[in-house]
Amino acid sequence: MTDLTPLFPRQPVPPLVVPLAGGGSFDLAAESPEQFTLVVFYRGLHCPLCKAQLRDLEAKLPEFERRGVGVVAVSTDVQERAEQTKSDWTLQNLRIGFGLGLLQARAWGLYVSSSNGKTSAGLEEPPRFAEPALYLVRPDVTLYFCSVQTMPFARPQFSDVLSAIDFVVASGYPARGEVMAAV
Repeated sequence: MTDLTPLFPRQPVPPLVVPLAGGGSFDLAAESPEQFTLVVFYRGLHCPLCKAQLRDLEAKLPEFERRGVGVVAVSTDVQERAEQTKSDWTLQNLRIGFGLGLLQARAWGLYVSSSNGKTSAGLEEPPRFAEPALYLVRPDVTLYFCSVQTMPFARPQFSDVLSAIDFVVASGYPARGEVMAAV
């Protein structure tokens, strides 16, 4: 048996309260975006693909804000690694949450990996960490869209996500994948 929990569109997402690098905290239930909150779960400081992804997200933050979308990136990293991520990756405006527990990661439907040791950049992977995922959450804290991955490769592009948000908002397109019983 597994403790992995799939989330369904149009249903409430689990609580998400994490401290932020640089101070303060993020509480999904306290967010009040016009359209959505984009929650990006990333692997942590050790991941060069996460670095590229979050730098791209940082560059596109004004586009998300213009569309009424709040943004946060969250990992299972400890505070020191999250602070280093924010500093080394030059993420001045992106909120970087840390300390996501593995059980909380599972409640969000995230896959968890074990360490392979040091990366090609010479950074040690944590003993266990969550794999990447992306969630668009409505202001009522229900799931609209998610992309959950088992590997660090082939992530959704934020330019595609922005285009999708434009279409969804303009057309009122409903969240899909909402059927919980297959029969």
